[in-house]
Amino acid sequence: MARNNRIALDGQSLVTPDSVSKELLTQNESNSQRDLAVAEAEVALILNLAHQQFLAGGAPATIIHAVAGRLHQMRRKYDYSVWTELLPLIQHHPVADYFLEDPFTRWSFEKPRGYSGDAQLLDFIYGHDSVADPLAAASPLGTALYDYTREASSSVAVRERRDILTRYVDDIAQEKGSETEILTIAAGHLREANRSQALASKGIKRWVALDQDPLSIGSIARDFAGTCVEAVDGSVKDLLARSHDLGQFDFVYAAGLYDYLTDKVAIKLTKRCLDMLKPGGTFLFANFAEDIAVDGYMESFMNWTLLLRSKADMWKIINASIAPSLAESEVFHGQNHNIVYGVIRKL
Repeated sequence: MARNNRIALDGQSLVTPDSVSKELLTQNESNSQRDLAVAEAEVALILNLAHQQFLAGGAPATIIHAVAGRLHQMRRKYDYSVWTELLPLIQHHPVADYFLEDPFTRWSFEKPRGYSGDAQLLDFIYGHDSVADPLAAASPLGTALYDYTREASSSVAVRERRDILTRYVDDIAQEKGSETEILTIAAGHLREANRSQALASKGIKRWVALDQDPLSIGSIARDFAGTCVEAVDGSVKDLLARSHDLGQFDFVYAAGLYDYLTDKVAIKLTKRCLDMLKPGGTFLFANFAEDIAVDGYMESFMNWTLLLRSKADMWKIINASIAPSLAESEVFHGQNHNIVYGVIRKL
């Protein structure tokens, strides 16, 4: 099986396949790799033990929980330059074939749509009907592993993120009235809209869903036909280049995009989003947090590399994007601290 630890956001954005790893390596380039031999031995013990447990018929949930926890500890223990050297070793170890029986892990690793964190991947987290076929085709081991990965702390946080977005949409629509206009950036399948009372009651004038993936655009156009939702094909680069005249909005948000953006690009995009707000409008962006406990598993077996951010990192983006006198801003964690949110309300 060909395995590739490169990541991608899309073919048009400013994020190249290796940009997340390069950003992190640049931050740590002064650190040596003298611990590499020790780290290689440590990870070999972890993987060999897991492999033996699978062969002996051990409980899948117990095995994956232990591996995820130990990889998280290693991810924190060693310099990122050392960690990146370990990824090919992990991904080519025989135990990887067991974890890849989980359809969620396999989809993330193989990236059928060509980039990380695509909308179909999120549907595995949501347990949406669109993933019913691969789930039905999974082996008993794959099903047992999926039962674990779908309930991992990161997955729980993503479902909470969906519900937070829905709540913001409905609260803002209630505040602004039936003329409310919304922009979603990197909309995916726009699953948060399925739960919006404002959308269901026609309490929104316009909801623009921007995404660079034609499959996601097609899904939105099909699922929300006859509503105020408008699917628009566009990327981060398009937004920054002002290629679309999208107008002004009461609420603009980007839920899963900033996980792949360097600070420089994140600040540029935030400024652009603020430009598209009406007076009193709100911008929300979310990011996987440094507290995430399954980062090692995600970056290795799932081939899903992220730029994790702290509250201070989110404030850095906000403060570089708008003067405090021009906005009311806040940064907060979700319930399990796996996702951090930045909210800017333009005065």
